[in-house]
Amino acid sequence: MPPNRTLDHAAILPRLLTMQAEIRSALRAHMQAQQADVWSRTVRDDAGDTVFGIDAAVEDLLLARCEEWGRTQAFTLLAEGLDPAGVAFGAPGRGGPPFRLLVDPIDGTRGLMFDKRSAWCLMAVAPDRGDATRLSDVAIAAMTELPTTRQATSDALWAVRGGGAHGTRTELATGATRPLPVVPSRADTLRHGFATVCDFFQGGKALVAELAEAIYARALGPWNAQKAEVYADQYISSGGQLAELALGRDRFVLDVRPLVHRKLGAKSSLACRPYDVCTALVAQEAGCVVLDPYGGPLDAPLDVVSSVAFAAYANRALAERMVPIVREETLRRFGGG
Repeated sequence: MPPNRTLDHAAILPRLLTMQAEIRSALRAHMQAQQADVWSRTVRDDAGDTVFGIDAAVEDLLLARCEEWGRTQAFTLLAEGLDPAGVAFGAPGRGGPPFRLLVDPIDGTRGLMFDKRSAWCLMAVAPDRGDATRLSDVAIAAMTELPTTRQATSDALWAVRGGGAHGTRTELATGATRPLPVVPSRADTLRHGFATVCDFFQGGKALVAELAEAIYARALGPWNAQKAEVYADQYISSGGQLAELALGRDRFVLDVRPLVHRKLGAKSSLACRPYDVCTALVAQEAGCVVLDPYGGPLDAPLDVVSSVAFAAYANRALAERMVPIVREETLRRFGGG
């Protein structure tokens, strides 16, 4: 990319939000017209995750919209379910500076395909540095809620690096949209708030539980059997968890699945991928602190195969209290990253 040329935020961001709204509408119509056994059928098993019928329903739409975009802009699409090397659109030199678009069309498939809980469509854009492009290069991020058939509204959140986080809430029946404040919790304690150490699937549950208990004991003191002092929300959507944090509903999320599985000797495992946390910029621009479990910057190759462990805190004051605890307890059980 030539020096001193920056991405056209004003052109890229609306395109991302429009694509996400179209995916939301198409998916909602598909869900309302089909039975759950159609949504939840297994289409294929990829390197990153299982692809279900509900995922395949939006893949063609995503590719079609990227093909249209490629008529005026050169970029590379990386998405769950597609070629891990990426799909190139547009001719070299077409449009503004080339970029990489990382997408998770449906983050939270398992909850949505049973019409249980909303999922999210996640998109992030970074200047194209080839295979050297990293999560830390993301300059624009947008995420749109994919609602269950029972929901009446859907939220959308977005951020441009250095420009803060923004949001809207859309009435699905009318299309009317209103601003949505993106304000994380200001609490500097976990007490009487939601805090989750991720434990979605079989494999290492005992290790995760031990880690969670140790963290909560140090953060809150000895267990009080008469009180519910901290609450867990095993929301099977990393993007959704970060949205809950940015919107003030959660205070702390820790996902150490790659470390757990490494300790168990699993060379490859079902864990968070870069596309699952590609919208971390939204939470960070809202004032949340998103790091690795050891307190370092959250970073990874901008790809669809790397495993990512992360720790997210609602605000800096809470992070200052919690980061040393999380780092020490993670090191004690899993060693260094």
